[in-house]
Amino acid sequence: MATTLTDRYPTRLLEPAPRVPRHDPVVWGDPANGPLSPGEATGFADRGHHHPPLPLFGPQEVDSFRQEAARLAADPELRAGGRTVVEEASQEVRSVFEVHRVSPVFARMAADPRLADVARQILGSEVYVHQSRVNYKPGFAGGPFYWHSDFETWHAEDGMPRPRALSVSLALTENHPYNGSLLIIPGSHRSFVPCVGRTPPGHHRTSLRTHAPTVGMPEEEAVRELAEEAGGIDQFTGPPGSATFFDSNCMHGSNGNITPYPRSNVFLVYNSVDNTLGPPYAAPEPRPPYIASRDFTPVGEVR
Repeated sequence: MATTLTDRYPTRLLEPAPRVPRHDPVVWGDPANGPLSPGEATGFADRGHHHPPLPLFGPQEVDSFRQEAARLAADPELRAGGRTVVEEASQEVRSVFEVHRVSPVFARMAADPRLADVARQILGSEVYVHQSRVNYKPGFAGGPFYWHSDFETWHAEDGMPRPRALSVSLALTENHPYNGSLLIIPGSHRSFVPCVGRTPPGHHRTSLRTHAPTVGMPEEEAVRELAEEAGGIDQFTGPPGSATFFDSNCMHGSNGNITPYPRSNVFLVYNSVDNTLGPPYAAPEPRPPYIASRDFTPVGEVR
Protein backbone atom coordinates (compact mmCIF):
# COMPACT_ATOMS: atom_id res chain seq x y z
CA MET A 1 0.00 0.00 0.00
CA ALA A 2 1.19 3.55 -0.75
CA THR A 3 1.84 5.29 2.56
CA THR A 4 3.93 8.37 1.68
CA LEU A 5 4.06 11.08 -0.93
CA THR A 6 7.77 10.70 -1.67
CA ASP A 7 7.73 11.71 -5.32
CA ARG A 8 10.21 9.97 -7.59
CA TYR A 9 8.47 11.27 -10.72
CA PRO A 10 7.66 14.99 -10.25
CA THR A 11 5.36 16.52 -12.85
CA ARG A 12 2.82 19.31 -13.49
CA LEU A 13 5.63 21.83 -13.01
CA LEU A 14 5.78 25.58 -13.64
CA GLU A 15 8.67 25.27 -16.11
CA PRO A 16 9.89 22.53 -18.48
CA ALA A 17 12.27 20.06 -16.84
CA PRO A 18 14.58 17.31 -18.13
CA ARG A 19 13.40 13.75 -18.46
CA VAL A 20 13.73 11.60 -15.34
CA PRO A 21 15.39 8.17 -15.74
CA ARG A 22 13.05 5.36 -14.76
CA HIS A 23 13.73 4.28 -11.17
CA ASP A 24 11.78 1.02 -11.38
CA PRO A 25 11.90 -2.27 -13.30
CA VAL A 26 9.77 -2.85 -16.38
CA VAL A 27 9.40 -6.61 -15.95
CA TRP A 28 8.94 -7.39 -12.25
CA GLY A 29 8.16 -11.10 -12.55
CA ASP A 30 10.02 -14.14 -13.80
CA PRO A 31 10.51 -13.95 -17.60
CA ALA A 32 10.53 -17.75 -17.67
CA ASN A 33 7.30 -18.22 -15.71
CA GLY A 34 4.19 -17.07 -17.52
CA PRO A 35 2.47 -16.93 -20.90
CA LEU A 36 5.23 -14.81 -22.43
CA SER A 37 8.43 -16.55 -23.43
CA PRO A 38 11.70 -15.19 -21.99
CA GLY A 39 12.37 -13.55 -25.35
CA GLU A 40 8.95 -11.90 -25.40
CA ALA A 41 9.41 -10.64 -21.83
CA THR A 42 12.82 -9.24 -22.77
CA GLY A 43 11.27 -7.57 -25.81
CA PHE A 44 8.63 -5.98 -23.59
CA ALA A 45 11.35 -4.67 -21.26
CA ASP A 46 13.27 -3.24 -24.23
CA ARG A 47 10.52 -1.75 -26.40
CA GLY A 48 7.77 -1.31 -23.81
CA HIS A 49 5.14 -3.33 -25.63
CA HIS A 50 4.10 -6.80 -26.78
CA HIS A 51 1.83 -7.53 -29.74
CA PRO A 52 0.93 -11.24 -30.07
CA PRO A 53 1.12 -12.32 -33.72
CA LEU A 54 -2.33 -13.96 -33.68
CA PRO A 55 -5.66 -12.73 -32.27
CA LEU A 56 -6.22 -13.73 -28.64
CA PHE A 57 -10.01 -13.91 -29.01
CA GLY A 58 -12.04 -15.63 -31.72
CA PRO A 59 -14.77 -14.21 -33.97
CA GLN A 60 -17.71 -15.28 -31.79
CA GLU A 61 -16.13 -13.79 -28.67
CA VAL A 62 -15.33 -10.56 -30.45
CA ASP A 63 -18.86 -10.34 -31.82
CA SER A 64 -20.24 -10.51 -28.27
CA PHE A 65 -17.78 -7.80 -27.16
CA ARG A 66 -18.80 -5.59 -30.08
CA GLN A 67 -22.51 -5.98 -29.33
CA GLU A 68 -21.89 -5.15 -25.68
CA ALA A 69 -19.84 -2.06 -26.62
CA ALA A 70 -22.70 -0.85 -28.81
CA ARG A 71 -25.19 -1.43 -25.99
CA LEU A 72 -23.11 0.59 -23.52
CA ALA A 73 -22.66 3.47 -25.97
CA ALA A 74 -26.45 3.67 -26.37
CA ASP A 75 -27.27 3.44 -22.65
CA PRO A 76 -28.85 6.75 -21.53
CA GLU A 77 -28.14 6.10 -17.83
CA LEU A 78 -24.42 5.68 -18.49
CA ARG A 79 -24.42 8.81 -20.61
CA ALA A 80 -26.09 10.81 -17.85
CA GLY A 81 -23.92 9.42 -15.05
CA GLY A 82 -20.49 10.63 -16.11
CA ARG A 83 -18.98 7.36 -17.37
CA THR A 84 -19.65 8.29 -21.00
CA VAL A 85 -17.42 10.84 -22.74
CA VAL A 86 -18.57 12.35 -26.03
CA GLU A 87 -16.73 14.13 -28.83
CA GLU A 88 -16.96 17.89 -28.48
CA ALA A 89 -17.94 18.58 -32.08
CA SER A 90 -19.98 15.57 -33.21
CA GLN A 91 -21.36 14.46 -29.80
CA GLU A 92 -20.51 10.90 -30.86
CA VAL A 93 -19.46 8.65 -27.99
CA ARG A 94 -15.68 8.84 -27.48
CA SER A 95 -15.28 6.54 -24.44
CA VAL A 96 -17.30 4.64 -21.86
CA PHE A 97 -15.47 4.09 -18.56
CA GLU A 98 -15.54 1.35 -15.91
CA VAL A 99 -16.94 -1.20 -18.34
CA HIS A 100 -15.70 -4.11 -16.23
CA ARG A 101 -18.06 -2.90 -13.46
CA VAL A 102 -21.16 -2.18 -15.50
CA SER A 103 -20.92 -5.15 -17.88
CA PRO A 104 -20.59 -8.86 -17.00
CA VAL A 105 -19.20 -9.41 -20.51
CA PHE A 106 -16.28 -7.07 -19.92
CA ALA A 107 -15.85 -8.28 -16.33
CA ARG A 108 -15.17 -11.75 -17.73
CA MET A 109 -12.79 -10.27 -20.28
CA ALA A 110 -10.81 -8.47 -17.56
CA ALA A 111 -10.43 -11.72 -15.58
CA ASP A 112 -9.57 -13.82 -18.64
CA PRO A 113 -6.15 -15.47 -18.16
CA ARG A 114 -5.21 -14.65 -21.75
CA LEU A 115 -4.94 -11.04 -20.56
CA ALA A 116 -4.58 -11.13 -16.77
CA ASP A 117 -1.82 -13.75 -16.72
CA VAL A 118 0.38 -11.57 -18.93
CA ALA A 119 -0.15 -8.71 -16.48
CA ARG A 120 0.71 -10.95 -13.53
CA GLN A 121 3.92 -12.10 -15.20
CA ILE A 122 5.07 -8.60 -16.19
CA LEU A 123 4.10 -6.96 -12.89
CA GLY A 124 5.27 -9.83 -10.70
CA SER A 125 2.23 -9.90 -8.43
CA GLU A 126 -1.52 -10.23 -8.32
CA VAL A 127 -3.22 -7.43 -10.21
CA TYR A 128 -6.43 -5.43 -10.08
CA VAL A 129 -8.16 -3.31 -12.73
CA HIS A 130 -7.17 0.31 -12.25
CA GLN A 131 -9.23 1.50 -15.22
CA SER A 132 -11.32 0.06 -18.04
CA ARG A 133 -13.05 1.66 -20.96
CA VAL A 134 -14.20 1.20 -24.52
CA ASN A 135 -12.70 3.73 -26.93
CA TYR A 136 -14.87 4.40 -29.96
CA LYS A 137 -13.56 5.99 -33.14
CA PRO A 138 -16.55 6.09 -35.47
CA GLY A 139 -15.99 6.60 -39.16
CA PHE A 140 -15.57 10.26 -40.20
CA ALA A 141 -15.95 11.50 -36.60
CA GLY A 142 -13.37 9.80 -34.34
CA GLY A 143 -11.00 12.31 -32.79
CA PRO A 144 -7.29 11.82 -32.05
CA PHE A 145 -5.62 11.10 -28.72
CA TYR A 146 -2.57 13.36 -28.42
CA TRP A 147 0.86 12.09 -27.28
CA HIS A 148 0.93 11.26 -23.58
CA SER A 149 2.21 8.88 -20.92
CA ASP A 150 -0.67 7.32 -19.01
CA PHE A 151 1.50 6.95 -15.92
CA GLU A 152 2.06 10.71 -15.86
CA THR A 153 -1.70 11.20 -15.44
CA TRP A 154 -2.20 8.26 -13.09
CA HIS A 155 0.68 9.49 -10.91
CA ALA A 156 -0.31 13.15 -10.91
CA GLU A 157 -4.10 12.83 -10.65
CA ASP A 158 -4.73 9.35 -9.21
CA GLY A 159 -1.81 8.89 -6.80
CA MET A 160 -0.21 5.84 -8.46
CA PRO A 161 3.28 5.67 -6.90
CA ARG A 162 5.25 3.76 -9.54
CA PRO A 163 4.87 2.70 -13.19
CA ARG A 164 4.14 -0.86 -12.08
CA ALA A 165 1.07 -1.06 -14.31
CA LEU A 166 0.36 -2.03 -17.88
CA SER A 167 -2.41 -1.57 -20.40
CA VAL A 168 -3.90 -3.85 -22.99
CA SER A 169 -5.77 -2.58 -26.01
CA LEU A 170 -8.02 -5.24 -27.55
CA ALA A 171 -9.34 -4.59 -31.06
CA LEU A 172 -13.09 -4.90 -31.61
CA THR A 173 -12.82 -3.80 -35.24
CA GLU A 174 -10.09 -4.00 -37.85
CA ASN A 175 -7.28 -1.64 -36.87
CA HIS A 176 -5.91 -0.29 -40.15
CA PRO A 177 -2.92 2.03 -40.58
CA TYR A 178 -5.36 4.75 -41.66
CA ASN A 179 -8.26 4.65 -39.16
CA GLY A 180 -6.57 5.89 -36.02
CA SER A 181 -4.59 2.88 -34.79
CA LEU A 182 -2.30 3.00 -31.75
CA LEU A 183 1.13 4.64 -32.03
CA ILE A 184 3.90 4.01 -29.48
CA ILE A 185 7.43 5.40 -29.34
CA PRO A 186 9.49 2.29 -28.52
CA GLY A 187 11.79 2.65 -25.53
CA SER A 188 10.01 5.78 -24.34
CA HIS A 189 8.96 3.95 -21.16
CA ARG A 190 12.55 4.04 -19.89
CA SER A 191 12.37 7.73 -18.96
CA PHE A 192 9.66 9.89 -17.43
CA VAL A 193 8.70 13.16 -19.12
CA PRO A 194 7.54 15.82 -16.65
CA CYS A 195 4.70 18.00 -17.89
CA VAL A 196 4.14 21.71 -17.44
CA GLY A 197 1.05 23.27 -15.85
CA ARG A 198 -0.72 22.90 -12.55
CA THR A 199 -3.75 20.60 -12.45
CA PRO A 200 -6.95 22.61 -12.03
CA PRO A 201 -9.86 21.30 -9.92
CA GLY A 202 -12.13 18.93 -11.84
CA HIS A 203 -9.61 18.61 -14.65
CA HIS A 204 -11.01 15.23 -15.77
CA ARG A 205 -14.28 16.87 -16.81
CA THR A 206 -12.53 18.66 -19.67
CA SER A 207 -9.32 16.68 -20.31
CA LEU A 208 -11.13 13.51 -21.39
CA ARG A 209 -13.18 15.43 -23.96
CA THR A 210 -10.31 17.44 -25.43
CA HIS A 211 -8.09 16.11 -28.20
CA ALA A 212 -5.03 18.01 -26.92
CA PRO A 213 -5.45 19.08 -23.27
CA THR A 214 -3.17 21.88 -22.10
CA VAL A 215 -2.29 20.10 -18.82
CA GLY A 216 -0.59 16.71 -18.67
CA MET A 217 0.75 16.86 -22.22
CA PRO A 218 4.49 16.53 -22.98
CA GLU A 219 6.49 19.30 -24.64
CA GLU A 220 6.86 18.77 -28.39
CA GLU A 221 10.65 18.78 -28.08
CA ALA A 222 10.52 15.88 -25.60
CA VAL A 223 8.38 13.81 -28.01
CA ARG A 224 10.74 14.66 -30.87
CA GLU A 225 13.78 13.57 -28.86
CA LEU A 226 12.14 10.27 -27.86
CA ALA A 227 11.19 9.49 -31.46
CA GLU A 228 14.65 10.36 -32.78
CA GLU A 229 16.33 8.20 -30.13
CA ALA A 230 14.00 5.31 -30.98
CA GLY A 231 14.59 5.67 -34.70
CA GLY A 232 10.87 5.87 -35.42
CA ILE A 233 7.40 5.10 -34.14
CA ASP A 234 5.67 1.72 -33.87
CA GLN A 235 2.11 1.41 -35.18
CA PHE A 236 -0.25 -1.39 -34.15
CA THR A 237 -2.71 -2.78 -36.63
CA GLY A 238 -4.55 -6.08 -36.73
CA PRO A 239 -7.86 -7.89 -37.01
CA PRO A 240 -10.60 -7.97 -34.39
CA GLY A 241 -9.49 -9.92 -31.33
CA SER A 242 -5.85 -8.84 -31.58
CA ALA A 243 -4.19 -7.29 -28.55
CA THR A 244 -1.38 -4.91 -27.69
CA PHE A 245 0.13 -4.89 -24.18
CA PHE A 246 2.15 -1.82 -23.28
CA ASP A 247 3.90 -0.32 -20.28
CA SER A 248 2.11 2.44 -18.38
CA ASN A 249 4.89 4.95 -19.10
CA CYS A 250 5.03 4.48 -22.89
CA MET A 251 4.63 7.69 -24.86
CA HIS A 252 1.71 6.91 -27.13
CA GLY A 253 -1.23 8.40 -29.02
CA SER A 254 -3.38 7.94 -32.10
CA ASN A 255 -4.58 9.93 -35.06
CA GLY A 256 -8.19 10.86 -35.74
CA ASN A 257 -10.37 8.76 -37.99
CA ILE A 258 -11.61 10.47 -41.14
CA THR A 259 -12.14 7.18 -42.96
CA PRO A 260 -15.49 5.38 -43.33
CA TYR A 261 -14.12 2.49 -41.23
CA PRO A 262 -14.79 2.60 -37.47
CA ARG A 263 -12.05 1.67 -35.03
CA SER A 264 -13.14 0.51 -31.56
CA ASN A 265 -10.99 -1.02 -28.83
CA VAL A 266 -11.43 -2.19 -25.25
CA PHE A 267 -8.78 -0.70 -22.99
CA LEU A 268 -7.89 -2.43 -19.71
CA VAL A 269 -5.33 -1.21 -17.17
CA TYR A 270 -3.86 -3.73 -14.74
CA ASN A 271 -2.05 -2.37 -11.68
CA SER A 272 -0.02 -4.35 -9.16
CA VAL A 273 -1.65 -4.90 -5.78
CA ASP A 274 1.71 -3.67 -4.38
CA ASN A 275 1.31 -0.33 -6.20
CA THR A 276 -2.09 0.84 -4.97
CA LEU A 277 -3.21 4.45 -5.10
CA GLY A 278 -2.62 7.10 -2.48
CA PRO A 279 -3.37 10.83 -2.57
CA PRO A 280 -2.66 12.53 -5.93
CA TYR A 281 0.90 13.73 -6.38
CA ALA A 282 -0.01 16.80 -8.44
CA ALA A 283 -3.75 17.44 -8.32
CA PRO A 284 -6.08 19.03 -5.74
CA GLU A 285 -8.29 15.92 -5.48
CA PRO A 286 -8.39 12.37 -6.87
CA ARG A 287 -10.40 11.56 -9.96
CA PRO A 288 -13.68 9.63 -9.54
CA PRO A 289 -13.43 5.88 -8.90
CA TYR A 290 -15.05 5.09 -12.26
CA ILE A 291 -11.90 6.56 -13.85
CA ALA A 292 -9.34 5.40 -11.24
CA SER A 293 -10.50 2.51 -9.09
CA ARG A 294 -9.76 2.46 -5.38
CA ASP A 295 -11.08 -1.06 -5.01
CA PHE A 296 -7.84 -3.08 -5.05
CA THR A 297 -9.46 -6.52 -5.07
CA PRO A 298 -7.30 -8.80 -7.26
CA VAL A 299 -8.75 -9.84 -10.59
CA GLY A 300 -10.64 -13.11 -10.25
CA GLU A 301 -11.53 -12.61 -6.58
CA VAL A 302 -14.95 -11.50 -5.35
CA ARG A 303 -15.34 -9.08 -2.47
